[in-house]
Amino acid sequence: MAATLLLSACSSPDTDDRRATDGRASRWDENAGAPEASAFMNVTAPKGATEVKGAVQINPQEDIYLLSFVTSEKNAEGIAADLRPEEPLKVKTADFAPDGELFRHLQLAEPQTLKGARSAGVCPPCAKDDRRKNVQWIDIYVQALEGDQARVYLKAF
Repeated sequence: MAATLLLSACSSPDTDDRRATDGRASRWDENAGAPEASAFMNVTAPKGATEVKGAVQINPQEDIYLLSFVTSEKNAEGIAADLRPEEPLKVKTADFAPDGELFRHLQLAEPQTLKGARSAGVCPPCAKDDRRKNVQWIDIYVQALEGDQARVYLKAF
């Protein structure tokens, strides 16, 4: 059974048109993609992963890094475990719409809207994960796909 893995920011700005008090707007860094998001999160798409996509949204307070790829369910579970969440991945019922449409920028559905997607969140500094000491939060979503494959969604700030 495949699941959805995603990282999501708790308090970060999620829309392209949100403005800071000084008038600066959120914008996508057109020169940044999967390599930059991967480096920030210290998460590497497994060998053989497909549909690797990433983006960086520049915000007045904190930038948001997105990374998504398709891999085996086993690899997706391993990535989730390596992030050291306090609780295992689980399906959560959302009674509200997502704050923004960040993954739409990558031509993907917002993972929290996917039926059956499993998720977890992690605070790397709280988990004493020195590999990710510059990351405040990561949301992980894993979406089950056919053939023992899973789409991994990561959102970090």
